[in-house]
Amino acid sequence: MNILDTFRLDGKVAVVTGASSGLGVAFSQALAQAGADVVLGARRVDRLPDTLALVEAEGRRGAFLQTDVTKPDDCTALIALAIERFGRVDILVNNAGVGTAVPATSETPDQFRNVVDVNLMGAYWMAQAFAREAKNGGVIVNIASILGMRPGGLPQAAYASSKAGLIGLTRDLAAQWTARKGIRVNALAPGFFPSEMTDQMPKESIELVRQLTAAQRVGRTEELASTLIWLVSDASSYVSGVTVPVDGGFVMP
Repeated sequence: MNILDTFRLDGKVAVVTGASSGLGVAFSQALAQAGADVVLGARRVDRLPDTLALVEAEGRRGAFLQTDVTKPDDCTALIALAIERFGRVDILVNNAGVGTAVPATSETPDQFRNVVDVNLMGAYWMAQAFAREAKNGGVIVNIASILGMRPGGLPQAAYASSKAGLIGLTRDLAAQWTARKGIRVNALAPGFFPSEMTDQMPKESIELVRQLTAAQRVGRTEELASTLIWLVSDASSYVSGVTVPVDGGFVMP
């Protein structure tokens, strides 16, 4: 087999949460470029037709459903849509997430719970729904963050805690499912990439990140998307339970 063929996703069906903007859009388009049909979920359903158009422009099929990952029934419905439309589900990209930058002495219980509810618990409900229906095995990639591995210069206790928890969840699900269900589970930990969250960061914070990063720049979206394709494809078939930082050297020892 040509090694490049192992990166192809022809005949696969992928589900992407948080597919209405930013990295979710880029991930959905990249999956379609690699050959997968893509089912899209997000709370902001009005933006999903635009993402669907990008999938279809790559010659692939797609579908979408308004999805709140904090509601297990919504997660089940999104996976059911993949089965209904395409007869199978092979890949889950747990991308839905929210972030805050609130000093720890000011953060309210509701603010903290909301971040954990979406970023950690929402990923768990989606993983459960996927694992129940992935009859032929599959791959889950949880979109974590380097802020789950080290501080980033802003007060982000809720966000950092949720992403550190997601890294732990990744390891545990990999231990449970890799052999028993044939489902590999990994996490992708982005550094600083253009997104709605980084758009809200002060310029001085972005400059500090640049100085602390070995590559001396923020990332390009395609650099993250290409790593995702590796993780969900057969090219990484012996990789499970790991977190892959894509951060220009921000968290290196």
